[in-house]
Parts: sequence; structure tokens; C-alpha cells
Amino acid sequence: MPSDTLGFTNHDHTSCVSSALESAERHCAENKAQFTPVRRRVLEILLESHAAMGAYDVLARLDAEGLGSKPPVAYRALGFLVEQGFVHRIERLNAFIACTHPGASHDPAFMICRACGLVAEAQSANVALQQAAQQSGFLLEQTVIEAEGLCPGCQEQGAAS
Repeated sequence: MPSDTLGFTNHDHTSCVSSALESAERHCAENKAQFTPVRRRVLEILLESHAAMGAYDVLARLDAEGLGSKPPVAYRALGFLVEQGFVHRIERLNAFIACTHPGASHDPAFMICRACGLVAEAQSANVALQQAAQQSGFLLEQTVIEAEGLCPGCQEQGAAS
């Protein structure tokens, strides 16, 4: 995936990464949460391509950089980043992705390309579900929507078959 692509649209990747890291640093300082070098590096790894990565893929990168080779190193860092709202877990892929809306209160919805694996996060896709819950008197506490299909690039390449 090109480094200037976020989800299915172009963006300023350098600015995106730096603002996400600054936001994480600020959030951790304000909430007295430790943003350790390993936690920061894991977030950077996930921000590099905006692609979903498995914990063992993250661990392999950490190991190659001398930051740890045991699974708990990656899982603890990923757990912290999820807890702080900087990263989401994609259940369908058993993988993690950097949040594209850090600091915003939202229930993410993910569009997953079945051909290339590209993942895009939508912030407001749960509106219909929220309305249905409200009408039925159901109190939504958490939702995650994961939809599978084809991204624009794979559609153009004829990956539909």
C-alpha cells in the first residue's frame, strides 16, 4: 500500500504520523500513563503503513530492532495502546491497526478489503445501529462493525472474482 494512502483516500502521511504520536504523548502525559519507548515504537510500526498487523508481526519488528523477543512484550504494548484508544483490534483478522480518530469518542467500523487486506476505519457508520437501539430501549455500550469487500484499488485491478 502506498505510504500516502489512509484507508482508501490519500493524505499527508508524515503529518498524520507526527500528529498521532504527539496526540499519544499528550494524552499519556495528561493521564499519567507511561508511554514507554516500546509502546511508542509499536504505535509507530502500526502507523507506518496504516495496515492491520498481527501481534507476532509487530513482535518480529521489535525483535529485529532489539526491543524484545518475547510475546508478552508485544501483547502488553498493544494492550496498552488499545486501552488508551490509540489502536483498535480487528477481530476478523486477529490483528491491530492504529486508530485514525485518536482522542475522539467513537465506536469504530472497519472496511476490510478481502483481496489486499487494506483496512479503512469509519467513524460514524454505527448511526443506524444507535438509532435502532434507542428506539428499542437497548443501551449500547460498545459496538465494532467489520465489513468485508473490495477497496477501490482492487476493484480497478479486477480482483472481484
